[in-house]
Amino acid sequence: MEIIKTDIDGVVIMEPRVFKDERGYFFESYSEREFNSQVREVRFVQDNESKSTYGVIRGLHFQKPPFAQSKLVRVIKGAVLDVAVDIRKGSPTFGRHVAIELTEDNHRQFFIPRGFAHGFSVLTPEAVFQYKCDNFYAPQSEGAIAWDDPDLSIDWHIPAGKVILSGKDRCHPRLKDAEWLFDFKETLY
Repeated sequence: MEIIKTDIDGVVIMEPRVFKDERGYFFESYSEREFNSQVREVRFVQDNESKSTYGVIRGLHFQKPPFAQSKLVRVIKGAVLDVAVDIRKGSPTFGRHVAIELTEDNHRQFFIPRGFAHGFSVLTPEAVFQYKCDNFYAPQSEGAIAWDDPDLSIDWHIPAGKVILSGKDRCHPRLKDAEWLFDFKETLY
């Protein structure tokens, strides 16, 4: 597995070695030993899967401590633009984001550490999205920032008239107006 560092420390892209032949392909999608030695020590406790159609944007979500989550995400079918936003006050990369296209063909995975908001947009008629979390979901700990915050300047690759949102995702605050954010000096692991 190749680990590709991004412009934000701790946010990485994982590119597996894919073995193809006339039967199809094989790759190792996760190895705890390799992940812990090359990325960071994390114990994933929950796997989730969602299915969405073109134009859906989910995010930008996070969970507050003590239920903060790291996520390891990938696409099983279709393509998404996956986004991680640094929401750690005091961080040298606060408010910056990394966006990566994950597809069923490139088999890439994206690691989003604790202290980041996460979201994705669906670029194909349908996408099946899977992710591992290192903490259990806790509804009382939900947090989010606006997907369309102009200060973030995220190009979701979806025309404005084609965006599909949940009711909750229509009304999150901008980053500068968020009532709760992570503190860069605080230990999250």
